[in-house]
Amino acid sequence: MNLRALISGSDVRGKALGEGAVLNDALAGRLGAAFAAWLYRKNGSRPKIYIGRDSRLTGEALSQACAEGMRSAGAEVVYVGLCTTPAMYMVLIDEGWGGDGSVMVTASHLPPERNGFKFFLPDGGIGLETLEEILRLAEGDDDLGMAGGTLETADYLPAYQELLRQRILKCLDTDVPKPLLGLHVAVDAGNGAGGFYASFLEKLGAWVEGSRYLDPDGRFPNHIPNPEDPAAMASISEAVRQSGADMGVIFDTDCDRAAIVDHTGKEINRNRLIALVSAMLLNRTPGITVVTDSVTSSGLKKFIGEWGGVQYRYKRGYHNVIEEARRLNEAGVDCPLAMETSGHAALRENHFLDDGMYLVTLLIGEAMRLKQQGGDLFDLIADLKEPMESAEVRLTIRAADFRTAGKEAIEAVMDKAFGTPGWNIAPDNREGVRITFDLDGEIESAWFLLRLSVHDPVLPLNMESDVRGGNLKMAKALLEILKGNENLDVTNLERYIEKEEKR
Repeated sequence: MNLRALISGSDVRGKALGEGAVLNDALAGRLGAAFAAWLYRKNGSRPKIYIGRDSRLTGEALSQACAEGMRSAGAEVVYVGLCTTPAMYMVLIDEGWGGDGSVMVTASHLPPERNGFKFFLPDGGIGLETLEEILRLAEGDDDLGMAGGTLETADYLPAYQELLRQRILKCLDTDVPKPLLGLHVAVDAGNGAGGFYASFLEKLGAWVEGSRYLDPDGRFPNHIPNPEDPAAMASISEAVRQSGADMGVIFDTDCDRAAIVDHTGKEINRNRLIALVSAMLLNRTPGITVVTDSVTSSGLKKFIGEWGGVQYRYKRGYHNVIEEARRLNEAGVDCPLAMETSGHAALRENHFLDDGMYLVTLLIGEAMRLKQQGGDLFDLIADLKEPMESAEVRLTIRAADFRTAGKEAIEAVMDKAFGTPGWNIAPDNREGVRITFDLDGEIESAWFLLRLSVHDPVLPLNMESDVRGGNLKMAKALLEILKGNENLDVTNLERYIEKEEKR
């Protein structure tokens, strides 16, 4: 089998349950053996590797098989069972633990029948080049067996929770055993791996009435654990309103992403969440730079600027955003936050690890601190300007060489912008083409971004307007450029226009 067909970013993902499943115990074992062999060749010594899983139905069998594969290749394997993706990195650098590598069996927010493997080293998640080396070993005919491997079990989550507890204490400058007394937080884990977070908060004194779907259940019977999913956000909003909580938090399946809602149930995700975290950091350190992905709103850029910060838009994809933040820091730019609108957030103080649970822990600590002072966390984003209209339309690329076809379509739009008065190419865009418009006499009152998807043969189109009907005007103008392109299916754009015209 061509394992490289299963690459998704720098992870391995595929169907693991039902007809057509490609991830099975044998494949998991071979991947484990290849990772162990790769680490041995890299370090020249027997590797110590941790492995954990989320709540998916296939997680237990796949993680056990992968663990056995690593053991058979001579590794010292520690099986930690149900865990979060960020914890599977922290175990490598946490004092008293430590190791050469780790594996997390997860497919993040994908449907229950899917699963996958994430690989970590002590300096972070592996890159695509390293993953391809590991997969070539797995695909080869080499006997990767080596005597002397061991397999033991351990529970790392208590140690990970202690790291979070210490961060709460630092935020509140206290050492009391129940620093969150008086704060009411509802938690929705979506039956993923993060259900323990409610009891963690409760031990610190928080009231967690209204929390729901805490038990791990890989069928995800209540809603998909995904902070971008409308049903998931409606669930945590409902939980907060019904219980009267001060705030609510929700995680994806493996807890590397999160979102929150305020006491009214209003969603604080995407641009709002980036704004909230940015304001919290800017309160401490004016002048910082925040790296985001390319689809953030113009209101966010203005908000961060008014708070005394700098927004640096970069390419979509949380790995891209994180690596650019690292590069900026190495170049001397004070950049403590890399954050994508999907909810991936990585802070310099936390090793630039995208950890949704760490993020909400920071926000809960800040909410408690402000409540003690008579303030409210969500007042920090009271001045964030929201667009009147916002939409995303995805255009399918028909051509086999979809990357070339997509770039050609983007270049055609860019050529139009260069030659058309009122079409302004955003000077700070670093992906695709972002055009701003001055509609109804208002400067930069609308924009669209057309870019190539990170993985798929798709051109996502994001549009926002501060004036009514602005998105329709932009969509029509864009359709005129793209409708003659045989490599593009513009049906979705035509449907969007038709829908907007009927309003």
